Amino acid sequence: MTLADLKKPTSRASPSTEETVTRVRTPRRENNEILATVESLLGANRLRLRCMDGVVRMGRIPGSMKKKTWIREGDVVIAVPWEFQNEKADVIWKYTRPQVDWLERKGYLKG
Repeated sequence: MTLADLKKPTSRASPSTEETVTRVRTPRRENNEILATVESLLGANRLRLRCMDGVVRMGRIPGSMKKKTWIREGDVVIAVPWEFQNEKADVIWKYTRPQVDWLERKGYLKG
C-alpha cells in the first residue's frame, strides 16, 4: 500500500441520497420540562421565552451552557420552570434546525 492509496477517497453513498437519522431529545413531563421559543435576548444570560403552555417566562442560561451553546432569537429550547417562581425558567437544551423540523412534523410544536 502506497501513500497515494491512503489519500484516495473511498466511494460512499452521499448523505443526500440516504435517509439521515436524527435523534431528538423530547421534553420530559416528569421533570417538568417544556418547549419554548426565544422571543428576545435581555442580556446578562437572560432571555424572554414564549413557552408552549402559553406563559411568557424570563429564561436564564445556566453556567454549564453559557459558553458551549449560543442561543439567538427564534431558537427552540427546552425550559424548566422554577418551582417557587413560575414566571422564571432555566434553559437546559437547544435544538438544531433539523431537530426543529422533526418536532414540527411530529406535532410537538403547535403552529
